[in-house]
Amino acid sequence: MEDSEKVKILQDLIKIHSVNGNEVAVARYLQKLLAAHGIEATVDEFGDHRANLTAQIGQGNDPRVLALTGHQDTVAVSDPESWQHDPFGAEIDGDRLYGRGAADMKSGLAAQALTLIELKEEGQLPAGTLRFIATAGEEYGTPGANRLEQAGAAKDIDALVVGEPTSGNIIFAHSGSMNYQVTSLGKSVHSSRPADGINAISGLVAFIQAESQLFDDVQDDPYLGKLQHSVTVIKGGDQVNTIPDRAILQGNIRPTALFDNDKVIARLKQTIDHINQTTPYHLELTILMSFRPVATDPQSKFVQGVLNAAQANFAKEIKLDIINGATDASVFTLHRPDLPVVVLGCDKWERAHQKDEYTTISSFLSTIKTYKQIIHDFFD
Repeated sequence: MEDSEKVKILQDLIKIHSVNGNEVAVARYLQKLLAAHGIEATVDEFGDHRANLTAQIGQGNDPRVLALTGHQDTVAVSDPESWQHDPFGAEIDGDRLYGRGAADMKSGLAAQALTLIELKEEGQLPAGTLRFIATAGEEYGTPGANRLEQAGAAKDIDALVVGEPTSGNIIFAHSGSMNYQVTSLGKSVHSSRPADGINAISGLVAFIQAESQLFDDVQDDPYLGKLQHSVTVIKGGDQVNTIPDRAILQGNIRPTALFDNDKVIARLKQTIDHINQTTPYHLELTILMSFRPVATDPQSKFVQGVLNAAQANFAKEIKLDIINGATDASVFTLHRPDLPVVVLGCDKWERAHQKDEYTTISSFLSTIKTYKQIIHDFFD
């Protein structure tokens, strides 16, 4: 396939509006594209235009399974008028290709689909099985990855490559991400007699004071460093002269492999219980989202093999690195915590979710070459 054809496929994907949904349109496009090259893909629709896609190629002589995964959705475009390039125009300016999802991550998704196609067209089917997994809803709630994980899509995988934007660098570990809510329940009275009530906001203040030092004793993770935590949303009160009987706060925590989601939740519950038992306040904890951290030994054969492949195909210095964002790998490793995982994709992590998001055509083409070499070396 000519490079111009590959770029056209990426442009087609960017032009499909899949903002926090409508992945079925992306999946049907990919299914048709793969079918045109003799590769059967399965689209699993699960309502409201959500859909996952899976496909695989290989000779099956090697029992191992290598998986490539990417998500089909994008984040919203909050202010399209402020963009210099049409968010869904897939405009090209020099080496840059602009559009929502150009970096995160329709470039990686297209590169993965094209990898299957090129291996098939070149008669270079891997000795084992190469599985392509395109998910729905990674940006919000991961319904697609969860559905696939529950169906066993990851149970036989021997290694996983996630196509998020990394500028060709090899991400061997990323933090988890947990959103939680604390609801404070009090007693409402007129503000002229506050002692007769229980101020729900004050209950949140008690939690915030505890939360500021809640993880001070947690050791830094050898790969992911310090556990990050923040209170980010507070809502309480309806009227200035009434003591509020309900208030909520929400926060985000980035668990590490050393202090994972289960340990974080236990610490939060312990703190809530202590406040409830020693103060007049009543707090309730709700976990809104829980992505687990992912870490693979950077000196492992798999990571080093991916590093060598990237170094051979990108015209830049390639490094091993970590990120504090989460990916679908958090879901696919839920029951496979030792599954080797790397994140590797096109330009640029820093451009994800930004105004005038872009990827570079050169990195897109280099990523395809890198994926092909990873697969060749993995099964060699």
